[in-house]
Amino acid sequence: MKSDRPGRAAEPGPATPSEAPVRLVLGGTEVAEYVLDPALDARHGPRPYLHPVRTLAGTVVTDALPADHVWHLGASLAVQDVDGSNLWGGRTYVRDVGYTWRDDHGVIAHTGEVERSPGRYAHDLQWRDRAGGVLLTERRGLAASVVAPDTWRLDVDSVLTAPADREVRLGSPATNGRPGGAGYGGFFWRAADGREPAVFTADTAGEETVNGSAAPWLALTGVGSGGGAYTLVFAGLGQDDRWFVRTGMYPGVGVAFAFDRPAVVPAGGSRHGRYRVWVTDRTLDRDAAAALVA
Repeated sequence: MKSDRPGRAAEPGPATPSEAPVRLVLGGTEVAEYVLDPALDARHGPRPYLHPVRTLAGTVVTDALPADHVWHLGASLAVQDVDGSNLWGGRTYVRDVGYTWRDDHGVIAHTGEVERSPGRYAHDLQWRDRAGGVLLTERRGLAASVVAPDTWRLDVDSVLTAPADREVRLGSPATNGRPGGAGYGGFFWRAADGREPAVFTADTAGEETVNGSAAPWLALTGVGSGGGAYTLVFAGLGQDDRWFVRTGMYPGVGVAFAFDRPAVVPAGGSRHGRYRVWVTDRTLDRDAAAALVA
């Protein structure tokens, strides 16, 4: 399998937020920490992110700042090409050239709190280019809810809005010429990797067939670093979205906005997304995963 790794980046300093992180709590159990303002090198795509995310039994199911891709930040929203600005981190894929370090890294910045309670958080953000110009504004909401004694669900609601005077193009390495199904960029979850996970949908299994599919849901089963088994079940593809999946090189699942063709947010218009992730302490089979989503 061809590696997604575009080359070693400089190691970042510790992710010490200048604003205290948000903690999602269910029945007294903290299930996720949401870092609002990480102090990261611009090359690592600074943005709010969820990490650690835990099962109700405490197994950590996200990874952040891993050595292979230091710009992977738990669960977050990020796009490598937003009108020519890299808001994902790492090298930028340039058509007919390949991955290249460019001075094109922007930031996704928290700008204001809307709602905060133990199981809910909402805020406003700006997607900015390297000079601080606003490419998109966003209203984002997070909600955690208990589904069963060993299962909870994360809901992420996002509304991205373009400026009134211009459309905004969202692209990926794939839309910029990279082969191999590298259509990443959107809502992305870097999973914990105690061992290589399994991935499946209602009718297919394995990275090669699931990557790029438009199945209504997708499940990833793995083992956390402490040895605890977990399953993540994802739903929330938009009309033209596709699943981006990696299991061999690293464990990751994303709702890809521009898997094989650019997506456009029209001038003054909005892109709405609702992403759901069921987090369970069990290793689910296909029927059990489908029952969660039903």
